[in-house]
Amino acid sequence: MDKKTKAAFICVHNSCRSQIAEALGKYLAADVFESYSAGTETVPQINSDAVRLMKQLYGIDMELTQRSKLLSELPPVDIVVTMGCNVNCPYLPCIHREDWGLDDPTGSEDEAFIQTIRTIHEKIISLKYRIENEHL
Repeated sequence: MDKKTKAAFICVHNSCRSQIAEALGKYLAADVFESYSAGTETVPQINSDAVRLMKQLYGIDMELTQRSKLLSELPPVDIVVTMGCNVNCPYLPCIHREDWGLDDPTGSEDEAFIQTIRTIHEKIISLKYRIENEHL
């Protein structure tokens, strides 16, 4: 591709799963795609358990570089990934769309968050590989 692919990770509140995906996308795949996240609603702060565990596991402080954003704040994107909101996410123009079907760990024990983070890590690596090899 002539330009870097832009991927948007979408969830209702843009407070947990989509924020983790944005952070891990930047951390693991910035050489292949730009990562963004947004939601149909916003929250005052990113989920504190997600922030704490991302610091613990990756040394990433999401509160320093990220905030809850609305879909209208996104640039035009090539890929839309919904987290599994169990709702009809609004339409965003894109070349490729997929749903990762992740349960929201909010309110759960750390192990549920860690499993969600691990799953998102694996899916980011897979997305990176598919983009590099044009297998979307």
